[in-house]
Amino acid sequence: MFERSHIKLAPLPVFLRRLALSMTVAVCIIFVVLAIGVGGYHWIAKLSWVDSLLNASMILGGMGPVDPLPTRGAKVFASVYALFSGLVFVGTVGLALSPVLHRILHKFHIDDVDLQSPELNTTSDEPKA
Repeated sequence: MFERSHIKLAPLPVFLRRLALSMTVAVCIIFVVLAIGVGGYHWIAKLSWVDSLLNASMILGGMGPVDPLPTRGAKVFASVYALFSGLVFVGTVGLALSPVLHRILHKFHIDDVDLQSPELNTTSDEPKA
């Protein structure tokens, strides 16, 4: 998806397109996971749609549930959803930031390659004459 280390750094419009695509995919993933949580809280915990949205959003954001859960099934769902959404959140942040991190690391690599010249290459074990 991204350029290799020996290829020049992508122009800014290409980078911004990659960033927009990554952010779009990340937002879609967050909405799908939020919908799973809202549905689970509504049908399993028997909360209203608004309360389900509030609880799912709080869990997904890492804050914890708001309403007490009435049944064991609801509590099991809430714990599984909390673990699932925590992992998805971390992965989604990685997905969203991957173009930025790649560009930073690629820029550092290009600077190292550009500074090297055959005369200054000190990686050889041969003594200089």
